[in-house]
Amino acid sequence: MSAPAQQVFRFAPSPNGLLHLGHALSALLNFRLARAAQGRFLLRIEDIDPVRSRPEFVRAIEDDLTWLGLVWEKPVRHQSHHMADYARALDALALRGLLYPCFCTRGDLARAVAGRPGWPHDPDGAPLYPGTCRDMPQAARALLHAIGAPFAQRLDLAKALAALPLDMGWRETCADGSARSERANPALWGDAILARKDVPASYHLCVVVDDALQGVSDVVRGADLAASTHLHRLLQAVLSLPVPRYHHHSLIIDEAGAKLAKSRLSQPLRQWRAQGATPDDIARQVGL
Repeated sequence: MSAPAQQVFRFAPSPNGLLHLGHALSALLNFRLARAAQGRFLLRIEDIDPVRSRPEFVRAIEDDLTWLGLVWEKPVRHQSHHMADYARALDALALRGLLYPCFCTRGDLARAVAGRPGWPHDPDGAPLYPGTCRDMPQAARALLHAIGAPFAQRLDLAKALAALPLDMGWRETCADGSARSERANPALWGDAILARKDVPASYHLCVVVDDALQGVSDVVRGADLAASTHLHRLLQAVLSLPVPRYHHHSLIIDEAGAKLAKSRLSQPLRQWRAQGATPDDIARQVGL
């Protein structure tokens, strides 16, 4: 009988700011779980956004994680170096007729749902796409392509769901170590954008492709990403990718009760370091 596969964990920050305590919790938790399972721990740099990603933040991430005592496998996967992998995934979806070009701007979308109280929004707070371009006549679509109109590629949710089992889901590991079955509800995201001109592949597409290619067995990330798993599970299914186990850990919140975030200028780890904190202090601060 073959030996059980080695568990693989990963920490995958975006280099668009400095790490804070919330990142420390996720990184330390993944690292400790990998050590406890005698598994592998990977660092992945999710730098698919060419505008916000900066090399100095990559260096800062590695410096902070090294200070925390983390060791990861080399080489580190940078998403920006693997655009061909995401392009192949998009091609596979297109071949199945699961993508369509969307020429709507954010303003167009806002106008389309204006005055329609109760219009549903996705978990990120954006209004669900009303399908304006989904059934656009081929001639009109060809004309827009001919004049070079910018477009995004959206997933045709209805077509994707029609080809999949109704009981699609995943195994969620709880904080106490028990597990439960979760049923996927990709409709929460509607016809999600999977690629744009400025960002050739979305976070949602890249993360499922990366996890599959890197053999990630356990995705351990913050509870703020739990809703993303509904869409990720759909993409895994239509791309015939393996399904990892998931654990969405609790978040670190500030004095105002809001989650820590780079956009909120939450105190970065290097500021804690400058104030004399030790790696053990940080572990205690995040509840480990």
